[in-house]
Order: sequence, then structure tokens, then C-alpha cells
Amino acid sequence: MTPPLLALWSAPRSRSTAFLRMMTERGDYTVVHEPFSHVVDFGVTTVGDREVRTEADLTAALRALSAQEPVFFKDTTDFHYPGLLADRQFLAEATHTFIIRHPSEAIASHFALNAQLQRDEIGFARLAEIHDAVVATGAEPVVVDSDDLVARPVETVRQYCALVGIPFRPEALSWAPGIRSEWEKTRPWHENTGRTNGFTRTESTYQATTENHPLLADYLRYHLPFYEKLRARRMTVPAVDPLPSSDRG
Repeated sequence: MTPPLLALWSAPRSRSTAFLRMMTERGDYTVVHEPFSHVVDFGVTTVGDREVRTEADLTAALRALSAQEPVFFKDTTDFHYPGLLADRQFLAEATHTFIIRHPSEAIASHFALNAQLQRDEIGFARLAEIHDAVVATGAEPVVVDSDDLVARPVETVRQYCALVGIPFRPEALSWAPGIRSEWEKTRPWHENTGRTNGFTRTESTYQATTENHPLLADYLRYHLPFYEKLRARRMTVPAVDPLPSSDRG
């Protein structure tokens, strides 16, 4: 059965916006962009026709909307969400999934956009905390390695769809470049995705990295164990041909 409320959690700069772009292209889910972080950062977000200002109101709005139509939301863990963690019913009733990227890459990308970056904003510790809270409900959440996503997008998305119980739609793996209206509040963070037309690896060079910047190296040492814990639980992507002939059209 198609999950009525499907979530993707991510540390910042882990390719989650590209995943959301794919989910938008599918057309079978109402897609909500970063509602938890918008409540914390801006004090308000919109879910359907409801304006919400607290985590409790947000989870209620997501529940209500998903009772009418399937809802997908993605969010990032540069903020802490105590209301989410305390709501065991929401943790249990939504299908929570996760996407990861090696923190050395995520940290360099994050620092390039935010030179005042603080350790906890990097988000892997908070991501693992949400993952553990979901596991405590008895679920076994899907964890996507975004390196798999850009190396083998067809096989990775097909496996994700199989595990969460939604049909695989290969046509959603490509889209028209551009910045979506819901990204405007945080536009600088989505410029790279706005230039893409699918899941592709882009090579970026950063002046400050975890190899040459002592503070970023400290951040990496702190977050690496949380990343490694999640990576150990990542989904296995079967080695199959890119697309069977029936999917090529």
C-alpha cells in the first residue's frame, strides 16, 4: 500500500533537494519542502491551505493533509526538532526515510555557503537521533546513500520505491532545470539543484575543506561516527541493468 505520509530526512548538503525534485516530478505525491526547518528558521510554514507556526501544529497539518492525499516532505537537520522527537505517534505513523552523504563533502559544501557554520548545524548527529527515534517505534527505516543515487540513479530509486511501497516511475528521473517557487526563501542553498536535470555528480572545488581547515577537521571527527552508523544501515542497491526494455518506452 502506498504510504500516505512519506518523509526524507537529511543533513544539509546531502542531495536531498534533488531527491525532492524527483518526487515532485512523479506527480503522485503532494510535496512539502522543509516544513520543520522553516518553522524553526522563519517561524511559519504552509502545509496545504494551513499556515502553521509550531511543531505540534505542523505534525497535525501533515496528518490532516495526508488523510486527503499522499504527502511527501523532506527536511534537513541543521535545526533540532524536539517536538518531532517527542511525538511518538507521528514517528510511528509516517514512513520516515533518510539520505546520507560523506560528511567531508557535506561540511565543505555547507561552509562555502555559511562561513559562520557551527558544529551542530552540520546535522549528522541530529539525523542519527531522528533515525534512532524511528527505530525505537519498531520500524526499519530506509537509508539512501546519495553516492549510490548519483552513481546508479535508476537502480537506487527503483530499490527505494520497492522498499517504501510506491511504484517506480523512471520518467521522474529527469526534469527541467530551474528554481521552484517554494525554494525562494532559501534560494542560495538550492542553486546547484536548480541547474540540474537529473541525478548527476558535480565536481566542486572548495577553498576550505576538512583536510586544510582545522575547525572543519574537528567537525568531521565529531560527525563521522554518526554518518558511519547510518551508512552501516544503508539499503543495498542490487546490481541490475540500467532499465529493462519495458521501462525504456
